[in-house]
Amino acid sequence: MIPAGLLLCVPDTPRPMEPASQSGPPSETGSFTLRARSELVVLDVSVRNPKGGFVTGLKRSDFQVFEEGRKEPITQFGSVDTPVTIGLVVDASGSMRPKREEVVAAGLAFAQDSNPQDQFFVVNFNERVVRGLPPNMPFTDNLVALRRALYYGPARGRTALYDAIAAALDHIRLGTREKRTLIVVSDGGDNASTISFNELLRRIQESLVTVYAVAIHDPEDRDLHPGVLRKITQVSGGEFFLIHDLEEVAPVLHKIALEVRNRYTIGYVPDPNLNRASDALRHIRVVALENGHKLAVRTRTSYRLSDDPGTPSTAASGRAYSLQ
Repeated sequence: MIPAGLLLCVPDTPRPMEPASQSGPPSETGSFTLRARSELVVLDVSVRNPKGGFVTGLKRSDFQVFEEGRKEPITQFGSVDTPVTIGLVVDASGSMRPKREEVVAAGLAFAQDSNPQDQFFVVNFNERVVRGLPPNMPFTDNLVALRRALYYGPARGRTALYDAIAAALDHIRLGTREKRTLIVVSDGGDNASTISFNELLRRIQESLVTVYAVAIHDPEDRDLHPGVLRKITQVSGGEFFLIHDLEEVAPVLHKIALEVRNRYTIGYVPDPNLNRASDALRHIRVVALENGHKLAVRTRTSYRLSDDPGTPSTAASGRAYSLQ
């Protein structure tokens, strides 16, 4: 449970990566600090057994990573339940009015299910996008502050879903945790954003963020496009949930909280002889073995190179690696 009264603050700009010479040896267990070492690609990985249960306790040697069919040495490894920077992106448009109480309660329950060292922020949106926390509080793990952030006035207006997710991607760069996740809760598509869906996908591909989405089905909402949220989560390596009853919101967010806490973090340095052209799409595959048996793995299946210096990256050369 998140301790009340504890506030996590970060500087206004992301901390620069430390030089490669300061990078320590890979760790078999526990969290690690990402340090610039050549060109590092980082993957957020979920592993399940044949019965659907999370597999914990795996070591670096239990994983294999392939890029364009070539096996790559794993240079960084973080075990499950390492702290995460989490953004709650919550629909506050008019159609959400009768659903706000359940969504806020579920959001708070999600925080209680999370790692006590996670740091949270909230983005509320209708046709406007508003960060829920006060300006001097970029992140928090205080339940009282989080509740206030989630109660963003009366639900009304249209839906700027794409703009809200884009704003959350920008803000999450300020987080101090290596793992970064967005949870999007909405009941509609988009009818008010200034950016396009393709531009949003590009921004997700140019981030290291895993996105989960919960769509609350409303048969009378003509703007509902679950395929949009499903595509967003697929690109990021997250998961999409379509629910038909408000009573499902809390259990689904509980399931997401367990998933977030049970993901491994794997980093590797790509073969420098492979095509490193800007915007090139690189295909990757992760294999997890337990006692010689393959396990079910969910993570991003490709990444795209980007020359945007603002992209969160561990590339010492200045080239940012974004994962698709």
